[in-house]
Amino acid sequence: MKEVEIRRLLAANLLCALAIILTAVVPAFFLDGFTVLGTHLTWLCVCSGCVGTLNVILHLVLKPNQSSKRSSFAHKMSRFLKCCIYFFMSCILFHAIIVLYGAPLIESVTETFLFAVLLSTFTTLQCLCMLGPNIQAWIRVFSKNGAMSIWESSLQITTVCSILGAWFGAFPIPLDWDRPWQVWPISCSLGATFGYMAGLIIAPLWIHWNRKQRTYKSR
Repeated sequence: MKEVEIRRLLAANLLCALAIILTAVVPAFFLDGFTVLGTHLTWLCVCSGCVGTLNVILHLVLKPNQSSKRSSFAHKMSRFLKCCIYFFMSCILFHAIIVLYGAPLIESVTETFLFAVLLSTFTTLQCLCMLGPNIQAWIRVFSKNGAMSIWESSLQITTVCSILGAWFGAFPIPLDWDRPWQVWPISCSLGATFGYMAGLIIAPLWIHWNRKQRTYKSR
């Protein structure tokens, strides 16, 4: 495992974390009254769009999972359309799961769906950029010792941290504190965001500290 690859991963992850911080600050200069809590739905759209776009750009620039095979334009377009369909299906699936876990079914459909889009951006979009619409590869990466590169290990960590963050973020909602951030889905989306950012920082550090113990099989 090359040290330079870990540095590339750290740089890419820090850029993603910085992008999230900027989404909470920069829009206030262009949108009147913009705040993460006060205009939470707007922030969800901005954060999902910025993080998703940056992830795609970083994947195209760094090419962490570049294949030696050349593919035709038709194959690339088919892959792109499949990725779009998978991302939309992920949003629907997350929305259904969130409702099953107790989110309002009708009253807050927009809030729930935008939260599902945010979760899909933190998890599914990364998988699509790294692995493409290949379910077998997804199963391999998220199985025990299934990661074959530091990028796939980072994918595991950030995905798990995002989901755990969203889950822990739901704990304060039923408490009778009457705080503005307890309104659905603010605490959950903030929990997912903090979990994702924690995963971005933890992943390269964990890989660096355990690089002697971990070996990655060649493809």
